[in-house]
Amino acid sequence: MERLSQAAALCSEVTVILAALALLVKPLRDKLLGLDKLTDALKCQLRHDMLHTYYRHREDKTIRQYEMEDFLLLYRGYKALGGNSFIDRIKSEIDEWEVVS
Repeated sequence: MERLSQAAALCSEVTVILAALALLVKPLRDKLLGLDKLTDALKCQLRHDMLHTYYRHREDKTIRQYEMEDFLLLYRGYKALGGNSFIDRIKSEIDEWEVVS
């Protein structure tokens, strides 16, 4: 019984060590491969596209259905990449607009 509890303790310790390594390795890997720069560039492009849609329609406060769907897909991608809350205000405004087909 003692061996079983020792094995369980060892497995628990190994799991904690592996989890800590995984948390450390991913940011280092991303930085070494330049993925953080690619992520920033992609967020910038997504933000640009969403703002383009916003400024094009903010006067009349109407948006075509396909543009709204496109905006929502861009928004989800932007937030998944860790985009900031600035665009949340834009989205909440667009959510109140009339959607036309």
